[in-house]
Parts: sequence; C-alpha cells; structure tokens
Amino acid sequence: MIIFSCRSSRTSSIIISSPLVVNSFLGILSSIEILVILLFILFLAWTYYARISNDFKKLLPDKSLKLNLWQLKYLRIATRFGLLAEACLALLLLPVLRGLALFRILGIQFEASVRYHTWLGTAMIFFAAIHGASTCFVWGVSHHIQKEIWKWQSTGRIYLAGAITLVTGLVIYVTSLPQIRRMKFEIFYYTHHLYTIFLVFFLFHGGDRHFYTVFGGLFLFSLDKLLRVIQSSPRTCMVSARTFPSKAVEIILPKDPWLKYMPTSVIFMKIPAISHLQWHSFSIISSSRAENQTMSVIIKSEGWWTNSLYDLIQAEIEKGADKRKGIPVAIEGPYGPASLDFLKYDSLLLVAGGSGITPFLSILEELNSSSSKSRYPSRIHLVYVIKKAQDFCLLHPISHLLVNHSTENCHLNLKLFVTQETQAGVGIKELLNEFSKVRTLQLDTVCANYAVHGPESPSCMAAIVGMSSIIFLIFLICFNHVIIPSGKHSNSSKQKAPSWIVDLLLIAAFVLALACNGLVAILLRWRRLKKGIQPISEKDMKPLDLSSAEIRNALEEHEVHFGGRPNFEDIFGMFQEETCGSNIGVLVCGPESMKESVAAACRKESNCFKFGGGKRTEPCFAFHSLNFTL
Repeated sequence: MIIFSCRSSRTSSIIISSPLVVNSFLGILSSIEILVILLFILFLAWTYYARISNDFKKLLPDKSLKLNLWQLKYLRIATRFGLLAEACLALLLLPVLRGLALFRILGIQFEASVRYHTWLGTAMIFFAAIHGASTCFVWGVSHHIQKEIWKWQSTGRIYLAGAITLVTGLVIYVTSLPQIRRMKFEIFYYTHHLYTIFLVFFLFHGGDRHFYTVFGGLFLFSLDKLLRVIQSSPRTCMVSARTFPSKAVEIILPKDPWLKYMPTSVIFMKIPAISHLQWHSFSIISSSRAENQTMSVIIKSEGWWTNSLYDLIQAEIEKGADKRKGIPVAIEGPYGPASLDFLKYDSLLLVAGGSGITPFLSILEELNSSSSKSRYPSRIHLVYVIKKAQDFCLLHPISHLLVNHSTENCHLNLKLFVTQETQAGVGIKELLNEFSKVRTLQLDTVCANYAVHGPESPSCMAAIVGMSSIIFLIFLICFNHVIIPSGKHSNSSKQKAPSWIVDLLLIAAFVLALACNGLVAILLRWRRLKKGIQPISEKDMKPLDLSSAEIRNALEEHEVHFGGRPNFEDIFGMFQEETCGSNIGVLVCGPESMKESVAAACRKESNCFKFGGGKRTEPCFAFHSLNFTL
C-alpha cells in the first residue's frame, strides 16, 4: 500500500507538470501554469470591474477638473487601467529574486522564472500605456494637457512624474525585446538598470499609498540585491582553465569545502578584466559531492563578452608559466533547485542542444559520485544535438562516463546527432581522440585570498528580512512623527505637507533600513569567510586508453548520426521496449524549437493519464525544461 501510494502521488505530480500547451508563440505551458494564469487574469478582471462600477455609481461632475460627464468617465477608466499596471508591478520583481528566490520552494529555478517576469512586465507596460495614453487623450480633448502634464503640484497626482515613469518603462521594455537583447546585449543590460528611475517616479506619481502595494516585492528585491553585492565583494581567482576546439572555455574556481549545491545550479560571474559592470549566468558542470575544493563552468564563445574571455584565456596560455598572472573573478551564487527532482524517476532521458549540455553534466557527475545506488535512476539516455563534430568536446568532463558507460550507479547511453556535417565511418572512438586538442592553463591564485562561499543560509536570510522590515517601520514612524508633527493639529499639518515630502521620507526610511541591515550582513559575511585559498591538488587529465576490447565494446553501444536531426517520436518509442510501466523523467535544455519538439513528443507518447485495471505496462514520461541562458 505504501508503494502504491508513493507511485500515485508521484504520478499526480507528473500529470500536473506535464506540458498541456505547446505553441511557438506561447511556449510550453503546464496545466498548473495555465491555471495560475487564468486565476490571475480573473483577479485583474474582477478588480477592474469592481473598482470601475463603484466609481461610476459615485461619479459626480467636478467643476475643478472642467470635464464633462463622458470625459470624466473615460478618465476613471484610464485611472483604473493604471491600477492593473500596479498589480502587475507588485509581482514583477518576485520572479527575478536570486538569494531570496520564492519560486525555488516550488521547484522553479531562477532561469525558468524569468519568463514570468517577462509576462508580468509585458502586461504592466500594456496597461500603463493605455493608462497614460487615455489620460493624455482626456486632457488633450479638454484643452488642459499643457497645464496638467507639466504641473508638479503639492498634493494629488503628479502627471509629470507619471509621464517620466511611462517613458522609462517603455525604454526598458523595447530594449528587452528578443531582437535587441540577442543582438545588442549591452544595450539591454544597461537600460534595464533604469528601473531605479522608474520606481522613484512611480512613487512620486502614485503616492505612498499606492507605493505600499508594490513595496513588498521592491523591498525583497533591494535586500536581495544588497546581499548579492556583499557576497560578491571578496573576489576570488580562477584556479585553472581549459580551452576546447569549439571556442569554449572551462573555468575552474576555488570553493569552500563546506559549500554544497544541487545539480543544475548556476552562478553569476563578473570578470573585471573584461567588464566592471556586466554579470553573466552559467550552469555549474561539477558536483559538490565529487569536488570539495573546486567548481567548474563551461562557457561557449557566442558574444562580445564570451569571446573576450576566450581571447583572455588564450593570451595567458601563450605566455610562459613564469609570466602568467591570476585572473580575478567576482561570483554570485550558486543558486539551484531546492530538491533533486530527477531522483524520483526510474529512468532519465536527457535531451541537450549545443551549450544546453552544461546542466546535464552536473547531473551525470552527481549520479556517478553517489554512494547510494537505490536512490538514483538506473538507466540514463543522453541525446546530444550539435552543429559540428568539434562541439563534442563539451562532453570532455564526462569522458570517463562515456568510456565506462555502465557503472555501479547508472547505465549511460549516448545518442549524438551532428546536424551540419556528414562524415562516414566516424564513431565515438574517433571523436574521443579529439579530446587531445584540449589545452589546459594553470593560473596563480595570489590575486585573491578567498574561495567561493556561496549565499547565506535560508534561515539567516529570513532573519535579515524580518529585521529589515522592523527597522523600516521604526524609521518610517519616527520620520512621520518628527518631520510631520502629530498632535492637536496633526490633520491640518499633514494636509499642508506636500505629498512629495511624504514620499521622500518613505525613501529615506527605506534606504536607512537597507543600510543598517547591510552592515549586519557584512559582519556575518566576514565572520564566515576564511582567508586564504587552500592548496588544490591538480588533476592530471590522462589520455583515454581506448585499446582494450571491453572499452571498444562499451563505445559501440553509443550512437553517432551525421547530417540529420533526431526523431523524438522514435526515441520515445524506444522506451516502450526498454521499460515496463516505469516513470521516466524527460529533461531538455537547448533552443526553444527543440524544447517544443520534445514537449510535443512527450505529450503524445506519455501514458500518465491511462490507468487500467491493473499495473500500468507502458511508461509515463514527465517533461522538465531547463534553461542555461537568460
């Protein structure tokens, strides 16, 4: 009964997370995502209807506004669209929290939750544009636009601040469109930092009462940002690096032996030698279970920053060993899932495209280093799609698993697809020989005294958030009683005080609360840091011995296909023969088109919904999408 209950609950969670909608425009949506989206839309519709109907019931002509009845109604409609934008803004920053990530509790990683941030931002700009355009239309029709738009009155709405907020939001939104973000990442990156101007002028426009609606998300985001700055301040250095023929680089960083992280975790990296401002996220390819002193990432050259990194490493390799210098690096993270979801499946199907292999390298390393065989999937099939054969070198960190594909913990089978090349008679053995072209660089770590220690513990972060909230309330109450006196004439005093004074007091209390907790976080961080990087034993990457008959037989089980893409329906059908009623986790990481193809095949072939009278004899495929870039 216990086994049946576990199987039923596991199947229920699989059904909830399985792709229900696969569309090139909407992407891949699960049933739970569709439900949450519909509930949020229903909430917005109900809020808008309730507010606008109440406004129309109490609507009376206002001589001070000099608007007739239809203009006044339209102004109310425009105002309530601003309320919808405010509701989206209240949730906008929650998906992009890193250290204080609320979505990780639900098993949603930071890279995946970014799309929720995109959806909320799009909805916010849409409602804000209607709000701003409709308001300007009303003032234009009534011939008051010049008077109202430039007026910075003491009380009430400040329309000039609203105009600045809308223009800033539009600039941020336009420069974050995929066409600009992918081609001109620097423009996207720097204009996104205009959010400070956006939020400050939103406060001046809406006032403190409306600002409290979005205060929760803003407060958590600011605190998260502050903690990340403190964490990344003690820089570390690269221990070593490797360059691959495909213009990819593997970076090895020192870490504290006590730092543990989950597979598929990511770090954010800044290299001052390239840019003092830009941070980029990369998937960790190593396992903290197997590597106590180091952590590794693989970075493929695809843009200005990554090409600059590759050139920097190549320049250091060309130097003599006595002339090489350390390369300082600032690190945020690692940030990873709260649990190991892939452990709950009997078998795994990993589908990767190009650089999308990086999250799976950490999973394979974790499985290989585990001492508990019963907890982990018994069979793993890796489908790797690359453009050119030289990209196969990205599998260099797991070359020992390819040679010994059937280990004590798992059975690994590789299906390699090279889409843009055709070579006859080339197999895994010939491709493994290309690993000899990998070049290794040993670097000096004297440029930094600290290893990567990771973020604070969840309990510590919760305590900091609670203390920050209390300090903010104390400062806010003190400011309101000292600068805006209360007492017998409190009401008249507050009426005479300009609204922007109250807004400035709110900002001051906010900044002081962050500053106080920043000092506390700095003290906690420096007490935790251990000065000095422990000596790290260098691992000699010995050439693979492929001469034995046992290894040759093992390599023959791997498949190499040139000049074509994988047929995922055939690959899924293969599991019909190899498994019998088991739960199979399907993890995919790569281009969106590949994710959609895998999701469609998973939805078609999966039999999670088919419950017969007895034991299920067909496999149940559970789809999970991973992201390796933002």
